[in-house]
Amino acid sequence: FAGQWLSLRSLDGLAMDTARFPEYDPSLRAAMIEESQRFFADALANNRSVLSFISSDYTFVNERLASFYGIPDVSGKEFRRVELPQGSPRGGVLTMGSVLTLTSNTTRTSPVKRGLFVLEQILGTPPPPPPADIPPLEQSPVHGENATLREQLAAHVANPSCAACHSRLDPLGLAFEHFDAIGRWRENEGGRPVDATGTLPGGIDFNGSAELKQILLSRGDQFVETLSGKVMMYALGRGLEPFDRPAVSSIA
Repeated sequence: FAGQWLSLRSLDGLAMDTARFPEYDPSLRAAMIEESQRFFADALANNRSVLSFISSDYTFVNERLASFYGIPDVSGKEFRRVELPQGSPRGGVLTMGSVLTLTSNTTRTSPVKRGLFVLEQILGTPPPPPPADIPPLEQSPVHGENATLREQLAAHVANPSCAACHSRLDPLGLAFEHFDAIGRWRENEGGRPVDATGTLPGGIDFNGSAELKQILLSRGDQFVETLSGKVMMYALGRGLEPFDRPAVSSIA
């Protein structure tokens, strides 16, 4: 189930641009998958609150992944549970290397994919499919050669028919812009400071993934119901129907 919910099965087939991201090798990819699997297995075996999937003060790493995350004092190939340093940007599945990489493009981050992941897998409120005639982001007009991804995205969604969905997608995804396409922390994008601020529908402001996680925790009941539905769908081997809703609510 964890492999399906977090799309871990897709990571092996994702051909990241290794010329741009030489650190992304098979051992790092395997470590990312292992972290997510162990985190989920620990929550299941120890009956932890599923809200730990949104935010936690611990994770599971070996030396390779700990070094990538900037977590000190971890050596060896074996995985172990570690308490995250104070102020660490990690904790929960949304800031794991596996999920951040899966929700990127091969050469850059994708706020749209990351926002879609939050809407679909955490909040259970996916947007409708995009119109068929929208050009790829790379073909959209930008504000100069050094435009940030945020600026490119704003130009891309200037079409009013796009704005309704992207006003929900983009702020969620841009909250994770401090993480590059392979989930490595960064302070700058193209020589300019990363802007991870956003405003959700309803006027809720936040700055970065840590503050967004707190907003998601405040909607914990919604996540619990979403996850219950996904487990039920996995167990039944079919999509859910309207008549399944009372059962999902009861499980939640």
